[in-house]
Amino acid sequence: MTLHPNSSRRQFLHALSATATLATFGRLGLGNAWAQSAPSDYKALVCVFLFGGNDGNNTVIAADTAGYASYSAVRGPTSGINIAQSDLLQFQPRGSSRVFGLHPSLLKIQPLFGSGQLALVSNVGPLNRPSTRASYQAGTDLPYQLFSHADQQAQWQSTASRAPTLTGWGGRLADVMTSANGAASVPLATSISGSPQFLQGSRSKALTLPPSGGFGLSDTGTSATARARQQALQSLLNTGTADQALIATTADGLVNAIDLSATVNPIITANNATVQALFDTTGNPLALQLQQVAKLIAARDTLGVKRQLFFVALGGFDTHNNQLATQQALLGQLGAALRSFYDATLALGVADRVTTFTQSDFSRTFKPAAGGGTDHAWGNHHFVLGGAVKGGAMYGTFPDTTLGGPDDATGEGRWVPTVAVDQYAATLAKWFGVSDAQLSTVLPNLGAFATPTLGFV
Repeated sequence: MTLHPNSSRRQFLHALSATATLATFGRLGLGNAWAQSAPSDYKALVCVFLFGGNDGNNTVIAADTAGYASYSAVRGPTSGINIAQSDLLQFQPRGSSRVFGLHPSLLKIQPLFGSGQLALVSNVGPLNRPSTRASYQAGTDLPYQLFSHADQQAQWQSTASRAPTLTGWGGRLADVMTSANGAASVPLATSISGSPQFLQGSRSKALTLPPSGGFGLSDTGTSATARARQQALQSLLNTGTADQALIATTADGLVNAIDLSATVNPIITANNATVQALFDTTGNPLALQLQQVAKLIAARDTLGVKRQLFFVALGGFDTHNNQLATQQALLGQLGAALRSFYDATLALGVADRVTTFTQSDFSRTFKPAAGGGTDHAWGNHHFVLGGAVKGGAMYGTFPDTTLGGPDDATGEGRWVPTVAVDQYAATLAKWFGVSDAQLSTVLPNLGAFATPTLGFV
């Protein structure tokens, strides 16, 4: 089963409320309220979460003779999940003597690796401190509930791997960076995919938008009926919030959204020919979400913002069976959407100011499962894309793919991460403008790792 992005009960209710709210907003028409000033120091981060656990072992494959022989020994033609060596999109990372291959469905973004706008970060995952196969087997200071969808999604989004927390590292990033946007009325953070923990801050609030359609209440007339509806809604928003944190948060978010709809709705409903010509959204929900992000980036001057943080998502990666066909379709959507989005940032003149990165619950076991699938694993490979990215390179250490080898936690091909989510996040946060002094607020566990950043951007 593929879990919904908001897998805890609290998060699910947030998302349900947001969905109902947005459906209601479709009936509102509000006037324009444009902000002013053109930012001179603009940057945006875009998190693309692949829910369910994307199989990194078929996303990036060692394609040299020895590497592919190791792959084929476990995932050979009879495994049900084999990708032929001849089908791989081969590349050689800068500074490496090894050759690797991307999944063939990623054809649209492969050229960006060669031209230097796409980087790979290898074997990343939640860690409390640097770990090894031996420390895993000894049970030494491990992340809680390893291999669990909900818990690992939360840890990727929060970097808190010892105990659950309510905030996400994107939300904490927004907390410390909100002042960069001055008096801008829109929040620094926006989700086009529900209410993720990633954007939950202690002080900042995220805006949740639909992937398509309008964003606003339509019944704002002056008739008695319209006024009665408005008063009833206001009454509902003010009822029962004193001792109900979830209700209060949801109501506060609705009030905030109503206030913002006059600014945001004209942006996302307008026909932006520059942006929309670059996206094929047919059958591609991620492309639809990234198109909304591109529209909001295009309106950065209108919104008066210097920093924007976005969350989008693609689900369906829990491939316990029928993995070949499922992942082929999903990675095809990912590759097409990422390429369209990068091209949109080029067209908007901000390619070097927008950095897009992937996250996922975990990778999958290198050892196949029955039914042409794989089980839950740990360390995974991720993409970072943008004009500021030091691309054409692989960061981190590609694992030894020997079952039961030095990087295998369990004997089934669950790689012990050699890069922590904290380090991955810190590299992005530093580029976004977070100071060294603020890093410990955004990423409280970063000090456990000798090298806090990875240098890919």
